[in-house]
Amino acid sequence: MAEGLLVVRPGALTTVQDRGRPGYAHLGVPRSGALDTAAYALANRLVGNAADAAALETTLDGVGLRALAATTVAVTGAPCPVRVSGRPVAWGAPVRLPAGAELEVGRAESGVRGYVAVRGGLAVPAVLGSRSTDLLSGLGPPVLSAGMLLPVGTAGPDPAPGADACGLPGPPSELLLPLRPGPRSDWFTEASLAGLWRAAFRVSARSNRIGLRTEAGPALVRARAGELPSEGMVLGAVQVPPDGLPVVFLADHPVTGGYPVVGVVPPGPALDAAAQARPGVPVRFVRSR
Repeated sequence: MAEGLLVVRPGALTTVQDRGRPGYAHLGVPRSGALDTAAYALANRLVGNAADAAALETTLDGVGLRALAATTVAVTGAPCPVRVSGRPVAWGAPVRLPAGAELEVGRAESGVRGYVAVRGGLAVPAVLGSRSTDLLSGLGPPVLSAGMLLPVGTAGPDPAPGADACGLPGPPSELLLPLRPGPRSDWFTEASLAGLWRAAFRVSARSNRIGLRTEAGPALVRARAGELPSEGMVLGAVQVPPDGLPVVFLADHPVTGGYPVVGVVPPGPALDAAAQARPGVPVRFVRSR
């Protein structure tokens, strides 16, 4: 029997992700990669994969897969029901998947993005050293569709127990983002910047893998008019478009932008939490140095 996973139900938006392709911004290539890096890393660890093995990132309503050969999988990220051929199995732990069995990763009970790792990793072709799907540039494998076959690589060490799954924080009820001011914070009034640390925003439904958009908070007011020439953007850059509401750039962000960047959220737990923040979740920026 052929090896791999057959996509039975692709879900709302399911993509292949790994640690991304950083280092190509000078060529106009975004970094991409898993949004919730801790959940992605845990999924690989549970099935004994290398740290950079490709896995699936689901959005809200999970995915359905059929194993064409016996394998081991693990589901992490947004908590959700997991079933194998209709029978409940563990979330956040290695699960044996017999040949022909169907894995059903259900709707997220909280949070947004789930991660499905298979022992051996997904062996889709790499582009510029990464197997990640980039929604902005179109690089990498296509978004999952029904009937797609996902090849699986060579199995690594024995799977790990699932005890460390409890160490991950749950999806946030409030998103606190440490913000290092600059490089264009001087484009905003002092009063507006002072108010940013007291302001309460909400996650907008227009958020995606490119950026977390905010709404409902006070608009930042510019201290200067005119246009800003396009300049390089980094992961976590907080750009302020003409409506004055901050946008936090995530993994599929563009490499350049023309709106002023009021500050940068450093990579780490805060950006992982941003990956799991649903529309309507309160957002606050905390000054960081």
